[in-house]
Amino acid sequence: MKNLAFITLLIISILGCGSGTPEQTKSDSTSVAVNTSADGTIITGAQQINKYLPLLKGKKVALAINNTSVIDGKLSMDTLLKLGVNIVKGFGPEHGFRGKASAGAKIGDETDEKTGVPLISLYGSKYKPTKADMQGIDVMIFDMQDVGVRFYTYLSTLHYIMEACAENNVDLIVLDRPNPNDGYVDGPVREADQESFVGKHAIPILHGLTFGEYAGMINGEGWLPGKVKSKLTVIKMENYAHGKPYTLPIAPSPNLNTQQSILLYPSLCLFEGTVISQGRGTLYPFTVLGNPQLKGKYKFSFKPASIPGMSEKPPHMDKDCYGLDLRKYDTSTFTKTGRINLTWLKEFYAAYPDKGAFFRNANFDRLAGTTKLRQQIIDGKSEDAIRKSWEPALSSYKVTRAKYLLY
Repeated sequence: MKNLAFITLLIISILGCGSGTPEQTKSDSTSVAVNTSADGTIITGAQQINKYLPLLKGKKVALAINNTSVIDGKLSMDTLLKLGVNIVKGFGPEHGFRGKASAGAKIGDETDEKTGVPLISLYGSKYKPTKADMQGIDVMIFDMQDVGVRFYTYLSTLHYIMEACAENNVDLIVLDRPNPNDGYVDGPVREADQESFVGKHAIPILHGLTFGEYAGMINGEGWLPGKVKSKLTVIKMENYAHGKPYTLPIAPSPNLNTQQSILLYPSLCLFEGTVISQGRGTLYPFTVLGNPQLKGKYKFSFKPASIPGMSEKPPHMDKDCYGLDLRKYDTSTFTKTGRINLTWLKEFYAAYPDKGAFFRNANFDRLAGTTKLRQQIIDGKSEDAIRKSWEPALSSYKVTRAKYLLY
């Protein structure tokens, strides 16, 4: 399957039959392609073209993808177009269709420079495709690389894609990919008053699901307006298991550019709601922490600078930030303990001289999914006390999660 020439010959054979669909098992509104490979290598849903190409035959297809949607090193749109798929539109999330935009940068509609396919931005003036956007589409393919945390915006993009597909009677195919942070489930469950684009659903910081499983949860838990269900097909991975180590071959976003940053991200992203830099403006973001006001308290330092395509105006630009270098931190600690690190947050709050200025309250609360964590840090609560406050919501979520596991 990894050889594109072989795949092409196989597909020609499939299309020549004139009919036939991939073997599937069905449950409610979700159908899941059956795994067949005996090889030990993880094979993503996107790579298994023979399982979903028959579903695209004679259809007008739209793609909700980004630069991580690859088949044998090539963007899936480029590959599928060469195989004769009628791709009529593309939908791009944060960072854009080909992943070139910086974090938070608003993106407008455009035409793909390589293929000429019209591209609609879902991270500019809107997050959800309009009725007009969905016109002329029979099938939507969703294929992006997740990193397994609630505040990664592609989760919300998936929700809005499902919502638009359900409302406009468009079939949805999710091509599943590994979650590199699914070896543990942890963090406060998002509370009702903290719903946002970085916290669409009431889930913990680490949700422990693949996108295919998460889509099943959105349907199954009735999270779409009016409890409607998207007509969903998940193309499962082969040889995947939760917690199985997996190094992402492509950076899922510009500032998660190393495996170390991806594994530290669940613990370090909360610092975006504080005055502490996480290394934006360096070539090693989300692997360091620091602030100019901590000179003399830490020996390690770094200086954020403007880096086009990553961080044009990072916090504390051109200033020496003093703090921690976590580039060699043993990230296996997270899966061994099943916990995100709260020690760093407590440590930096204690070290920072101006306590009243440490938190950017609204931003921190949205990321945490609760106002309680900020106040607990201010009050000097122990980590055990903080974790106890996450119950029973966290344990309840784990029970719900188990219903949607595909691996």
